[in-house]
This record gives sequence, C-alpha cells and structure tokens, in this order.
Amino acid sequence: MENLVRREVVETAETIVVKVGTNTLARPDDTLDYDRIVHLAEQLCAIRQSGRKVVLVSSGAVAAGMELLSLTERPRDLSHLQASAATGQAHLIHLYDKALRDRGYHAAQILVTGNDFKHRHRYLNVRNTLNTLFEYDVIPIINENDTVSVDEIKFGDNDHLAAMVCNLLHNPLLIVLTSVDGLFDGDPQEANSKVISLIESWDDSLESLSVATRTSRGTGGMQSKLQAIKMAMKVGESVILANGHQQGVLSGLMNGEEIGTLFLADGRALPAWKRWIGFTILPKGALVVDEGAVTALRERGKSLLAIGIQSIHGTFTAGELVAIQNQAGREIGRGLCNYPADQAKQICGLKAGEIASILGDVPYAEVMHRDNLVIFN
Repeated sequence: MENLVRREVVETAETIVVKVGTNTLARPDDTLDYDRIVHLAEQLCAIRQSGRKVVLVSSGAVAAGMELLSLTERPRDLSHLQASAATGQAHLIHLYDKALRDRGYHAAQILVTGNDFKHRHRYLNVRNTLNTLFEYDVIPIINENDTVSVDEIKFGDNDHLAAMVCNLLHNPLLIVLTSVDGLFDGDPQEANSKVISLIESWDDSLESLSVATRTSRGTGGMQSKLQAIKMAMKVGESVILANGHQQGVLSGLMNGEEIGTLFLADGRALPAWKRWIGFTILPKGALVVDEGAVTALRERGKSLLAIGIQSIHGTFTAGELVAIQNQAGREIGRGLCNYPADQAKQICGLKAGEIASILGDVPYAEVMHRDNLVIFN
C-alpha cells in the first residue's frame, strides 16, 4: 500500500526540488566530494529527461571556499564566512556546470536573500526566472547569497530556503538529502531505532524525535529540517527526507522505492498568494485574539475584526505581515494587517462603529481581510 502512495506522490509531481546540504557534499576532511557531485548531477539529469522539471537547492559554498583558501576550520566571524562563501560559490557552480554539461545540460546559478521573498515583486521575479529557465536545457541551482546576507535578511539555512522555493512552483515534490537515513523513531545512534517510513499528517510531537545538534559544516540540524518540512506540508506539498550518501538515492525515489521518510501533504494545496502570505515571509508582530475570533476565523472563514483582538505585539506598518495568536500564545495564522501597530493598539477590542471616534474615520472595516490571511490547521 505504501509503495502505491509513494508512486502516486512521485508520478503526480511536476517539479522535483532537491535540497542537498554541506554534510552530503563533503568528505570527512571537509573538502568537497567531487564524485558525489558528479553522481548527483547524473541523477538530476535523469529526472529531467523523464519529463519533469528539476531545481537544486545546494549548500557547500563555504566548504568549497575553505578548501580553496586552505582554511582548516569554518570561520566564526561574518566577514570571513562571506569571503569563504564568495570564493567557494564560483568553484561550486563550476563543478556542477561541468558535471551537467557532460550530460547535455547547463547549470543556471540563482543567488537569493530573504528580501527576494519578502517583497512581492522580487518574489514573482524569482518565480518567473525559474519558469523561463525550464524552457531550456538547464538545471537551476539555488543558494543563499551568503556574500551579502546578514541576520536581517538571512533564511537561516537552506532547508527553509528549499521549502520557500517550493512555494514558487506548481505541484512540487521536495526531496531533502541529508546524512541520515530519514526520521528515526528514537536516537539514530541507538541500535533499536528505526526509520519512520511514512508520516501521513503533521504532529508537533514529531519535533521531539529530532536530535538538536549542528555539525561543524552545516547551519542546521534535524529540528531545522522538520520545521521546513512542516512549512511545506501545511501548504499542501509532500516531502521526502533521505540519505544523500546512498548510491542512486534519487533514482530509487523516482522509482517509488521505500527510501527515507515520506511526509504527505497536509490538506489541499494553497493558492500561490496564500502561500506567500502564510509560509514565505516572517511576521513583523502579532495580534492576540479571543476565542470568538479564533472560531470565526477557523470555522466560518471570516475576516479579523478589531473587536476580536485583545492585544498587539511588535512594531509594523499598514500592509505588513503580522501573526495571529490565540490567548495561549500559539500562532494560528498570519495575514496582512490593514492598520499600523499604533492604530491597531488604539482600536483593539472595539466595535466597527466605535473606531471612527478614536481614529477620526474607518479606513478599513476589517483589521485583516480574509483574502489576505491564512489560518493554520
């Protein structure tokens, strides 16, 4: 039965987004494993030749730069990290391009920062670029632009970047290649722990199965991967977590083999506009709402009115993305707020007819219109 599910997930996907981390690309001595890059490129070309579109989200620029700059350990300060990334990115894309050209394709490099997803027009430009590249014999290779990224515009890691890339594409399947065999039901170091082959729906208890460690090479661990996977599942996308060291792993997955952990999409796919609102940009603040508002939003698909808001957190301007939290502090959704934070604080808890007495007029009947918000399950 599970094989049938896997085959259906793979066969119905129009675009395969593969995320590969530094740990998958590097040897034990932290240098890049060229043979693994060639093997990965070979599998990507085979997927493309099957008629599907392919996107690769690849880490490894810093590791490649360390090798070229003869560094024995990963730099700790931002300027040296960025110098290593700048040096290594050119080398990394050259290796991919050579491996792809030997098989009739080219590499198309796309470097992005968080701002490219935060601003709607830049977000659409990235999507349009990808869709145009699919017309040619190229495979887009995406990485965070570490050379210019700072904390304010960083994704945090390429797991989240890969999930955001999926949001740009129609009917994608995300494959996260890592250095473990999948999600284990216990500590992967324990002999009695086993890989969970299928996760049918997201449960927050899954996060307790992660091992909260980071390696010397990468920027994220299993917790980060699960957060990115959760993001993808919530917008109606399936994800496979598998071991990138396994020979022929992508080919096996494309054949529907039970490799790694398959996380099934949690509900129907959201429209692209809703994906951008709910799962791409980070909230600037939060609106805490009462239980009546929670019910109206979740069960009746209503807009968020001022009367249902209890308090405001953060600083934001009109039109910015803001989280919606219940009284327990749990995020239940996100949306574009019609009012800046200072005005929202003045009108929270008021009926629509009382707003004009505070602000002088009623520019918007809703604090968040239902067309501009996403409610989480």
